[in-house]
Amino acid sequence: MRGLRDQGRKLVITGEDIRKAATRLGSRTTRTPLLASPELDAAVGASVLCKAENLQRTGAFKFRGVLNHLLAIPERELAQGVIAASSGNHAHALAVAAKMLDAPATVVIPQDVPQIKLAAVQRHGAKVVYYDRLRDDRDALVAELAADEGLTVVPSANSARVMAGAGTVGLEILQDAPDISTLVVPIGGGGLAAGCATIAKDMSDSVRVIGVEPAGADDTALSLRLGHRVVIPPSKTIADGLGHTSPSPQPFAVLRGLLDDVVVVDDDAISETMALCLEHLKVLIEPSGACALAAVAANLVPTGRGRIAAVLSGGNVDWPTFRRLVDLAGERRGNELSGMHGAWATVSDRP
Repeated sequence: MRGLRDQGRKLVITGEDIRKAATRLGSRTTRTPLLASPELDAAVGASVLCKAENLQRTGAFKFRGVLNHLLAIPERELAQGVIAASSGNHAHALAVAAKMLDAPATVVIPQDVPQIKLAAVQRHGAKVVYYDRLRDDRDALVAELAADEGLTVVPSANSARVMAGAGTVGLEILQDAPDISTLVVPIGGGGLAAGCATIAKDMSDSVRVIGVEPAGADDTALSLRLGHRVVIPPSKTIADGLGHTSPSPQPFAVLRGLLDDVVVVDDDAISETMALCLEHLKVLIEPSGACALAAVAANLVPTGRGRIAAVLSGGNVDWPTFRRLVDLAGERRGNELSGMHGAWATVSDRP
């Protein structure tokens, strides 16, 4: 069985772990579709399928990993409560999954979290604790609260069960489109990319897996280049869900063995791709969710080997923010037209 050996002793995560996660999750999660459009193919210059995790429960792939992790926690520990740190989507997933299982949930989120993500967490009854991205150590804060209140920590990425749940995204892609040549996945903490890379390499001898990070938050790319995990300053990227300062240890151990490449996209490319998704796929994608497809549109992913699958990892963005981002991207590209269609025109006219 394929996988990466952790210090020569055991596999960090296997394809079988991901298949078991898919069975465990069952109908609790949504089998999201692969979206395609001839117009989108023409715009990005490649034959591309888009895995619409924006249509997943809670609006992002995170629900898969969180629920898979919670289902393995003993009932007595679960009843004490769970806690997690998040920039938004992991917190939302934890709030919903914990409510499903009658477990109290606490989420530690940044003060500048998008309002739509904060409202989603509060709507499902989770307790909210804020931290400052630039000054606070959120993991230390989580550990302190967990110890004081007897809570179980649910990592956003650094857990084999979270990675296995997230890896069901890749499993569904390969089941529905076994002929793809390249799988493109966004990287934040690395759990989604690690799960998808594991199952892709397990199911195919030829598929390439490429990770994508936003400019300024390229901690995984830098870490892979240097051969060890590094810490970078906090980023101001619009892709807030991918703004990590260091790769999570377990996912990084997987990615350094299985990932074929990591590329970096800037905020303008991300914003323009958000517009492309709405224009051609009729779906609303948040900045983090647009990164994988943005790499394809920016010609950072080789297109000569066949069809590409890109993960649209989430869609939790409000309309005013969406509109502002794509309009600003259009202005920065020198577009003289105003409004949403102006931003789209800038993208569609690119060779």
